[in-house]
Amino acid sequence: MSLSDPSEVRQWLDGVNYPADKADLVDQAQRNNAPDEVVSALRAIPPVEYGSRSDVLASVPSKRPQSDAEKAEERRHHTHSGLAEKATETPDHPIADELGENRGS
Repeated sequence: MSLSDPSEVRQWLDGVNYPADKADLVDQAQRNNAPDEVVSALRAIPPVEYGSRSDVLASVPSKRPQSDAEKAEERRHHTHSGLAEKATETPDHPIADELGENRGS
């Protein structure tokens, strides 16, 4: 579920103690009587630990179109592994690690 404005989630996260995982966020939103679309949007975020409310807001799916600058800003703040291949660090090649060099084969 996507929201037209991810900041709609902000008011429903009052009382969350950070760091918090996805289940904690969904539970607190339900305790705060959040609308179904907000709870659904929180259920759609990656199952990682969030250090702050801004981390949560950056992960909430959005329906509104984003500019290239907004997309770049969002990618820069995503530090959770497994979110997207282009946002993760690529490990060194295992053969190069074992041999100590890449022999071009």
